[in-house]
Amino acid sequence: MTLKLTKPAIDIGIITRQPETMLAFYRDLLGLPLEATIPMPGGGTMNRLKAGDSIVKIIATEPEPPADAISGGIRAATGYRYWTLHITGLTATVQKLEQAGIRIPVAPREIREGVSIAMVEDPDGNWVELLEQQ
Repeated sequence: MTLKLTKPAIDIGIITRQPETMLAFYRDLLGLPLEATIPMPGGGTMNRLKAGDSIVKIIATEPEPPADAISGGIRAATGYRYWTLHITGLTATVQKLEQAGIRIPVAPREIREGVSIAMVEDPDGNWVELLEQQ
């Protein structure tokens, strides 16, 4: 069986206890536009941010989840550890994030000819890879 995709992108849901702080990071610092704020079935709120054709869902559930995910990036645990945004202006973006007090676990570096990355940490400890192709 092969999946027949109906959208050329993926959507990601991030559950948080601090939706305003997460929105400040994804919407205000990274500049992802807010598409909608909608109530969640069963309680809570979903903020939908556009990332190209993808959607980043910042979700605060009611009641709050009983446990937190382990932060720490790639080698901290199994499971989803990071996701990637393809951008331009990597160095300037990372400088802006550093000035705002955002943790940068992996400073900008070239990983192969013409491709540079940095890893940044959102307020909940989730890693986001910023990737720039020359």
